[in-house]
Amino acid sequence: MRKKILYLLWSLVLLGLLSVSAVFMAIAEGWIGYVPPVEELENPNLKFATQIISDDGKLLGTWSYSKENRVYVGYEDLSAHLVNALVATEDVRFSEHSGIDARAFLRAVVKRGILMQKHAGGGSTITQQLAKQFYSPTADNMLERLLQKPIEWVIAVKLEKYYTKEEILTMYLNKFDFLNNAVGIKTAAKTYFAKEPKNLSIEEAATLIGMCKNPSLYNPRRFNERSRGRRNTVLDQMRKAGYISAAECDSLQALPLTLKFQPVDHKDGLATYFREYLRGVMNAKKPVKSNYRGWQMQKYYEDSLAWETNPLFGWCRKNKKKDGSNYNLYTDGLKIYTTIDSRMQKYAEDAIYEHVAKYLQPRFFKEKQGRATAPYTRELTAEEVKTILNRSVHQSERYRVMKAAGYNEAEIMKAFNTKREMSVFSWEGEKDTIMTPLDSIKYYKHFIRAGFMSMDPITGYVKAYVGGPNYNYFQYDMAMVGRRQVGSTIKPYLYALAMENGFSPCDEVRNVEQTLFDENGKAWSPRNSSRSHYGEIVTLKWGLSNSNNWISAYLMSKLNPYALTRLIHSFGVLNKDIQPTVSLCLGPCEISVGEMVSAYTAFANRGIRTAPLFVSHIEDNEGNVIATFAPQVSEVISESSAYKMLVMLRAVINEGTGGRVRRLYHIKADMGGKTGTTNRNSDGWFMGFTPSLVSGCWVGGEERDIHFDTMRDGQGASMALPVWGLFMQKVYADKSLGYSQDEKFEIPEDFDPCKDKLTEIEEENNSRLDDVFFQ
Repeated sequence: MRKKILYLLWSLVLLGLLSVSAVFMAIAEGWIGYVPPVEELENPNLKFATQIISDDGKLLGTWSYSKENRVYVGYEDLSAHLVNALVATEDVRFSEHSGIDARAFLRAVVKRGILMQKHAGGGSTITQQLAKQFYSPTADNMLERLLQKPIEWVIAVKLEKYYTKEEILTMYLNKFDFLNNAVGIKTAAKTYFAKEPKNLSIEEAATLIGMCKNPSLYNPRRFNERSRGRRNTVLDQMRKAGYISAAECDSLQALPLTLKFQPVDHKDGLATYFREYLRGVMNAKKPVKSNYRGWQMQKYYEDSLAWETNPLFGWCRKNKKKDGSNYNLYTDGLKIYTTIDSRMQKYAEDAIYEHVAKYLQPRFFKEKQGRATAPYTRELTAEEVKTILNRSVHQSERYRVMKAAGYNEAEIMKAFNTKREMSVFSWEGEKDTIMTPLDSIKYYKHFIRAGFMSMDPITGYVKAYVGGPNYNYFQYDMAMVGRRQVGSTIKPYLYALAMENGFSPCDEVRNVEQTLFDENGKAWSPRNSSRSHYGEIVTLKWGLSNSNNWISAYLMSKLNPYALTRLIHSFGVLNKDIQPTVSLCLGPCEISVGEMVSAYTAFANRGIRTAPLFVSHIEDNEGNVIATFAPQVSEVISESSAYKMLVMLRAVINEGTGGRVRRLYHIKADMGGKTGTTNRNSDGWFMGFTPSLVSGCWVGGEERDIHFDTMRDGQGASMALPVWGLFMQKVYADKSLGYSQDEKFEIPEDFDPCKDKLTEIEEENNSRLDDVFFQ
């Protein structure tokens, strides 16, 4: 009887072992549950964010889907403290097993399963946990729950077969979600401690590894003391494993848990407008005319041209990976090396803050205080302002949502006039207040906007790019997207056309009112802001340096508006709506800051215009260079004309409307520039360039009727020039950038800008100019 019982018991044991073996074989062969194929095990589906990197090697930001903001980090870039903490806490015999730790499993079965000890530790190895992260979905029933662990074991063993221990640790830390949009150890280190993984201290590494047990329960942002307790547990495990001494453990456990929390958000950080512009460019689809509305034909024209001529435009749609699929900015872990210099970018953003936020904005608030038409000009009536605001209400998201929800007009307007709690933007940070939604619209319209761009005239590298005051609240990009009237900054194009047609800076003309007639015989007589030297003979150089409208009108009378329009387009301006009228010489047309900066490179670069270059090269997630980009250049004016323009644009700074650069900002560099102001001070411009840097700035309101009512504050020399001056002060002060105020333009020694000088009478008698008008 006893033998029969033993025989039965051994039979049951053998049967159990055979059954377990059969189950594992069935799992391994894929007959039960899901075990990924070899190809998937060798190429796990890790989604990595794309990194946007500055020209000086700084991370500007990342692009990812909201829950996959993961940036890859290699084992060599992990702190030894991270590895030691992870092994000591999660799998102390990690280097000894092949995916399954039998001792740890049996301990967990006895202590947790039989003795019901809650804190007896788990039996899962790091490899098993990795298998669970990658391939173990949530169990929906009892059978799936029973099979979950065996499946993880099988996958763990296979992972150990295909990967080294270092690779498994690296994948684990890259895969883990530390919450707060911090997926992967690189993003987590940046988010919680503002460090790279390799620079984490022991206690910081222990904090992050402590989160691996339960990132929500032990989140240091929400539960500091609880997380500190978990950190100290990790430190004690490191002591037990011999990674730190008892003394080190005691001293580290006594430390407070201090964070430097910096949540990752694509709307924060440096160059936010630039990053968003770049994302739109690279993700652009091939233009199809039927997808554009009637009022979008200008954009359709620009997109179509960019698709054919700009390799960066639609790059993700034009280029494919090895598997034949298109590149994805959010999952492929690309590294995009931009031409932005992080130091210069910060200087540009700081310059706008210092002048626009700290100086102009308070003056604008003061000017509009108590006015019924605020923030609009006093030139408008209260009724006109009401009409404009009503249009803004109808264009708002709140209005569209309420309309879609079935509210009638009266109910919607009542909501817009009902006070409510809200958080609003201020230059000192977000503030809580109580106001009506209508008042919030008026409040935001009070804020002055700005656009700025700086680029190298030779390489085309865009060094700094600012599209507005704050991307979180004002997302319309005034660097490359928005266009505004350019005013007198258009005059260098007019003068360049004159130089191309035989004029010289020394040509003389009488400074008097001018009346021109358009093609329909309508008279046009421009006003001038100054009567200085009225009636006297002045040079063209004096006319441009002082931005004299009468001299510009005089040149326009000798030239052809159609030729001027063609020349403006050849300078890289894409706006098709530029009208070839005689008034074009004063800048009523709308051009972007980026287009203006690119155009002015021709004056610094011997007549050759360089298009902006935003990206130098792109690498894939393995570090292979998969795309390179070169500057696109074109000759716009002759070298001789460029030298003549340089002589006159230097005079703008040395003796004309740009004199504040020398007087207030003490910049002594060899440079040229031009100020610009449009009607009623709606737009303030300044364009400035040195031999190695061309920069432009626009400052104005959200709408043309939002502006200063006085020339003192509203002219380009007051609104835009100071931004340029502050920026260049900072650039020259930073010797690491390599820019010097001693740099000079290279002009041939024998160049004579006054060669072939013409008097006004000689010009009138010169028949060749008559031919120009009819080109």
